[in-house]
Amino acid sequence: MSKVEDFLTKTQEQEIVEAIRLAEQNTSGEIRVHLEKTTDKEPLERAREVFHYLKMNETAQQNGVLFYVAVDDKKFSVLGDQGIDNVVPDNFWNSVKDTVISEFKKGNYADGLKQGILETGLKLKHYFPYQDDDKNELPDSISLS
Repeated sequence: MSKVEDFLTKTQEQEIVEAIRLAEQNTSGEIRVHLEKTTDKEPLERAREVFHYLKMNETAQQNGVLFYVAVDDKKFSVLGDQGIDNVVPDNFWNSVKDTVISEFKKGNYADGLKQGILETGLKLKHYFPYQDDDKNELPDSISLS
């Protein structure tokens, strides 16, 4: 893969953004996807850096979720903010990671992200249900670096 921009087609990017919107109809949680070419760090460590760089730690309920992918390295991580970590069980993200990685192994990158995002919305609904006065605090977009 030569460029991060080639990882997903424009249609796939739109489908992922739509999955974010659908997931956020279930929860006040804020979901983002970040893609970059490579990292020399462990994916969770790099996801933490990106999380703060994107100011995802500034949501009112500290309930942001980042799906991080280092495209060329085939590294993936999902990271929830402190507000989520304070209330969910330790294994909360395992099924989401398994879903995404299972599809990634088949080369279904967009499907893996979409399924993981939708599952996240459903899982967070219990802890952070959508409220009528909910504000979309973070852009529903895919960031690239």
